[in-house]
Amino acid sequence: MDQSEAPLLDALHDHHLSHRYGFTPPGHRQGRGVDERVLRVLGRDPFRSDVLANGGLDDRRSRGGYLKRAEDLMAEAVGAEVAWFSTCGSSLSVKAAMMAVAGGDGSLLLSRDSHKSVVAGLIFSGVVPRWITPRWDAERHLSHPPSPEQVEEAWQRYPDAAGALVVSPSPYGTCADLERIAEICHARGKPLIVDEAWGAHLPFHDDLPTWAMNAGADVCVVSVHKMGAGFEQGSVFHLQGDLVDQDRLSACADLLMTTSPNVLVYTAIDGWRRQMVQHGHELMGAALELADRTRRDIEQQIDGIEVLDDELLGVQASHDLDRLQIMMDVSATGTSGYQAGDWLREYCQVDMGMTDHRRILATMSFADGADTAGRLLHALSLWRKAAADFERPPRVELPTPAELELETVASPRDAFFGPVEKVPAEQAAGRISAEQLTPYPPGIPAVVPGELINEAVLDYLRTGVEAGMNVPDAADPRLRTVRVTA
Repeated sequence: MDQSEAPLLDALHDHHLSHRYGFTPPGHRQGRGVDERVLRVLGRDPFRSDVLANGGLDDRRSRGGYLKRAEDLMAEAVGAEVAWFSTCGSSLSVKAAMMAVAGGDGSLLLSRDSHKSVVAGLIFSGVVPRWITPRWDAERHLSHPPSPEQVEEAWQRYPDAAGALVVSPSPYGTCADLERIAEICHARGKPLIVDEAWGAHLPFHDDLPTWAMNAGADVCVVSVHKMGAGFEQGSVFHLQGDLVDQDRLSACADLLMTTSPNVLVYTAIDGWRRQMVQHGHELMGAALELADRTRRDIEQQIDGIEVLDDELLGVQASHDLDRLQIMMDVSATGTSGYQAGDWLREYCQVDMGMTDHRRILATMSFADGADTAGRLLHALSLWRKAAADFERPPRVELPTPAELELETVASPRDAFFGPVEKVPAEQAAGRISAEQLTPYPPGIPAVVPGELINEAVLDYLRTGVEAGMNVPDAADPRLRTVRVTA
């Protein structure tokens, strides 16, 4: 295929030149009806490009084939057999993959560090989770992706599971040994799904961690908006091999997908694919060099910050690391990551990719340059001086690895949809949760519906909220009350 093409972008360009007018949605009529106060902020161009995918950009039967050709170009560019675009984020894509592999009355091996969208997939589909406990760094209070040995042990416990799903890279940039995990799954004739939302850039440079399709995964899901150049909600899921039914996967995606996809999201994915094929190796190489320099500059110039790197790798840790994710431990400064992130936003207009009780994360991308890296370094130096006057952060009660492993006593679906009641948080220990309780970011649930809540995890979440943790999916984000099964 001609990778210099961008079928969706070209079709949108032609649409602009054609002066086509539609007596169809969207009702703003390419901006004609939009309030001038809105246009002053957003401009007219986004509305000019907000057209129907079918019956607008393409005809009512998609005879132009723009989307299909763009998806085929994407699949070829990254070495997959099939690719689908999603305008509903990887949250939709991973649910579709779960339903295609284990929908109905099946079960899946799932890493317990999975994103909340995976738990949502369990609730929607009724798929039974067979949890794989991630490796745990008790000293740093940080989880690592599961090892191949842990996946093998899970298969021995649950040989009837329909497949396995692991997250790699994690939101911290840590990666699993996907090649060995895929071999273990395939030895049983079972598929491997990889939630690779943070890995859309991985196919385009050899110094980045292994791309899931190259490692032998059957389905992988990527968020183009995270590490690529797509709009928010832009996602692609890829398929190869014959262990997952292509028609069923497409049908599951169709069940969940909006019938009004945003053409802006589609075209941005299409244009990013062409950019990466033509210039990705150069751009990613420069980004990696910049990230390495930035890591060294932070450690050498900012007292009390530990930039985590090789500390995250090893037999009992992660297999690989995406070094575009710069994770900084600030605990030696006597302040919390929440305090650091809030101060940097308020006083330097710099937003961090993630904050927790002891860390901040700067996500670098191929779009960054010496100017933005310098801005980060300058902001961190200002924060470090100001931090001397910070109040000591509230203490977060950290559970042990054993205390974090909550017992599953009901299916997530049954617990979520069954009779529930709200109880004071002090009375929730020993009850079955009917809701997700998820520190966000990174969006990994500490409590899943159907799990037996214990005192240690409750204390962790409640003291975390007092220290600045965000738990947005709880019915009561302050965690004064908790929804439990009645």
